[in-house]
Amino acid sequence: MIDAFDVRPIELAIGVLALGATIVGLYIGYQAIVALRRYEDRSMWYLAVGLLLLTAVTYSLSFLATVLINLRLLSLPQQDWLWLGIHVSQFTGLALIAYALHRRP
Repeated sequence: MIDAFDVRPIELAIGVLALGATIVGLYIGYQAIVALRRYEDRSMWYLAVGLLLLTAVTYSLSFLATVLINLRLLSLPQQDWLWLGIHVSQFTGLALIAYALHRRP
């Protein structure tokens, strides 16, 4: 199926879900920052940054990657570097969250 933008329905669904996940990730990150200000605990800082990396940054990069790949603006080596950045963001976010959960004051 081809429409005016030459996008298949499955590609459109993936793009919409990536955009939705980005928006929800930004909301979660915002709430983490609000909690950080409220409780002023150093563990909350690690938790907030970890959540921002895991949600907002990761999904923003994924959404950007999806758009650039669908527009055929990235070569395969460039795609590899972008995916590496996404996975580094995910890992770093998870590591910071784990550190926040086990950190002693």
